[in-house]
Amino acid sequence: MAAAPEDLTVAEVRLTPVLVADPPLLNIQGVHQPYTPRLIIEVVTAGGATGLGETYGDTEYLGPARLLADALVGRRVTDLNGLPALADRVCGDSPDATDAGTVHAVATSGTVDAVATVDAAGLRGARTAGKLRRSVLSGFEVACLDAWGRATGLPVHALLGGRVRDRVEYSAYLFYRWAAHPGDRGEPDDWGAALDPAGIVAQARRFADRHGFTSFKLKGGVFPPDREIAAIRALAAAFPGQPLRLDPNGAWTVETSLRVADELRDVLEYLEDPASGTDRMARVAARAPVPLATNMCVTAFEEIPEAFARGAVQVVLSDHHYWGGLRSTRELAALCRTFGVGLSMHSNTHLGISLAAMTQVAATVPNLDFACDTHYPWQTEDVLTERLTFRDGHLDVGDAPGLGVTLDRDRLAALHRRWLADDGTHRSRDDAAAMRRADPGWTAPAVPRW
Repeated sequence: MAAAPEDLTVAEVRLTPVLVADPPLLNIQGVHQPYTPRLIIEVVTAGGATGLGETYGDTEYLGPARLLADALVGRRVTDLNGLPALADRVCGDSPDATDAGTVHAVATSGTVDAVATVDAAGLRGARTAGKLRRSVLSGFEVACLDAWGRATGLPVHALLGGRVRDRVEYSAYLFYRWAAHPGDRGEPDDWGAALDPAGIVAQARRFADRHGFTSFKLKGGVFPPDREIAAIRALAAAFPGQPLRLDPNGAWTVETSLRVADELRDVLEYLEDPASGTDRMARVAARAPVPLATNMCVTAFEEIPEAFARGAVQVVLSDHHYWGGLRSTRELAALCRTFGVGLSMHSNTHLGISLAAMTQVAATVPNLDFACDTHYPWQTEDVLTERLTFRDGHLDVGDAPGLGVTLDRDRLAALHRRWLADDGTHRSRDDAAAMRRADPGWTAPAVPRW
């Protein structure tokens, strides 16, 4: 039976910031903190359906989220075309919410547009107030789609026009890492250190054995290029013919980027963000023997014209969080298809709600040309009753209503209690600060580093 129009009206929005355990994964900016912030969004309709969304939980996202949550009440979950204008209106110049740190209200301060063009703490390029708002908006759009699907008995992929594939392929995400966080902080794991080619290969074998991944991406920019070239060569020897990627997060000069691309031309599927900025990427792309991918120089629609016109990238790594949602991801896919640019998906530290959303939209995109990134196997904690399971490196796309996942309220409450108990150290991700616990004099290097 179809849901009555009034049943699709938003009656309540609940926001729950959480801190999730994160292992000591290294990148050019430092090391992941022991805990990373995420924001869980619940949109409750008058008819009793509850939709789930997830996005970044850093402090600066919480105020805009509270403002948008308040403004959403009374609107219908089907009014998705109006969401971007609503977010711009209520979050643009308004002061952030300053509520108590209870389970469904978050504390923050300052104004949204005070966010300057700064590092995104997620290695995803320059950030502006508009990009921050879109990251908030994305979680609400997913929650509205989930609620709409639950109310009507339809999966989210049906609300996006229907799936074109029954399974979505994911890639193993490899990191240089320490065995433990400095001072044995955080939650222990049994992965051990991976600081050389042998450690990276062992990590890849474990991912392949446990999850069936057949393509591998290495987060680079940690060591001098020759050490990372050696790691990719070791992976190529261990997994002959399987797709490999390397992502140094803009750490290299144009000359270094070209040298690495040439040395790995026979084994790389693509080289991701070897240099920073559209200009450097275009100069590399003009001479590189392998395709260049990005989730740093093309992260918003306004950045597309220059990058595509200059041929700076051959693959865009979409991310529904900072592109503004699942429907915007489909719009990006259409542009990439039009201009002959490949498409894959970027990942930051995320839980199962975001992974389910990624999978739903990926199932609807005809031109998904490469396996998607995901951090999910690194996350040992979740807010779902059942973890999503990779089979042969894929996630199945089901027909359960909405996202097809169920919230575990006990787990949600436990991770929120950790957020409440935190002294502020982990409420905003800061890889450089985490690195300084091991090396007090350390600062994130300027790029290009090599």
